[in-house]
Amino acid sequence: MSSSDVNFSLLQSQTNVPVEFVWPEKDVTPSEGDLDLPIVDLSGFLKGNEAETQLAAKAVREACMAHGTFLVVNHGFKSGLAEKALETSSLFFELSKDEKLKVCRIPGNISGYTAGHSQRFSSNLSWNETLTLALKKSPPQVVEEFLTSRLGNDRQEIGQVFQEFCDAMNGLVLELMELLGIGMGLKDRTYYRRFFEDGNAIFRCNYYPPCKQPDKTLGVGPHNDPTAITVLLQDDVVGLEVFAGGRWQTVRPRPGALVVNVGDTFMALSNGNYKSCYHRAVVNMEKVRRSLVFFSCPREDKVIEPPPELVEGEEATRKYPDFTWAQLHRFTQSGYRVDNTTLHNFSSWLTSNSDKKTS
Repeated sequence: MSSSDVNFSLLQSQTNVPVEFVWPEKDVTPSEGDLDLPIVDLSGFLKGNEAETQLAAKAVREACMAHGTFLVVNHGFKSGLAEKALETSSLFFELSKDEKLKVCRIPGNISGYTAGHSQRFSSNLSWNETLTLALKKSPPQVVEEFLTSRLGNDRQEIGQVFQEFCDAMNGLVLELMELLGIGMGLKDRTYYRRFFEDGNAIFRCNYYPPCKQPDKTLGVGPHNDPTAITVLLQDDVVGLEVFAGGRWQTVRPRPGALVVNVGDTFMALSNGNYKSCYHRAVVNMEKVRRSLVFFSCPREDKVIEPPPELVEGEEATRKYPDFTWAQLHRFTQSGYRVDNTTLHNFSSWLTSNSDKKTS
């Protein structure tokens, strides 16, 4: 089955979820309540207020050491931009199937449209449609140009809105990197910010149609993001769940708030001090759910290693070997389905291959 074969308009009318979309029982275990997350107000930090910065950094540190996720408000986005970006994602997914397939993801290329991730997998398919766009600073890859080249000038506004949203997200990510460094207690509080200044990103629009059997399938299966940090904008429909305290718990949408998740790459950069967030997306019987996701990545050839002060001292040990984002990305795109063991398995694979080269 490929993206062109998946038609959610037809699937929604079926009483039973097709077998390709059915997930194992252990993965669809219901949520056991709401996750109590800190709501970090960024206004003081962004204005340079040191007392408020330290309070925000403390809340971030505690959340990242516990489960790797927190909420941010007063993040500096232009008024109405988040809402407009969500509306624009609906505009794209409501295009005809033929129109969406003009942006169909080509194998080997991360950018493009896909339904159910059916281009990569044949079972445990995701009950969603996605539009994924890679952003690189050198050579520059521009969201607006990519979409206009595929959809034509009459759809130019879609690319323009997404471009503005991505630019705002990129600025926020650098601020968050500094806050993460402050929470880590680094002598150079800008260490992570500078590390990611020449970094790349991946922007994704998620569209989760209603499902007649939501207890059988998932919008996105349980996983940790292999990237550095993820900033997520949810609409008002419940769907994001985090595994914390030994059970699945719901992250309810909050007006004006963005969700920030630590990914595997940042866990390695923190030498395991900050936990990569294990999460999934569920679907429901009645409502469409939308989310916009911004995945921050380092420059492809930059070596991922923690700041020296995190691995100094007699008791300090390196938790993960050196690697580049290009290596980890290739590993996750080679038929491997990311889960909560990705970084461990990747580290073992790296070490094994390194031993073979030196033997």
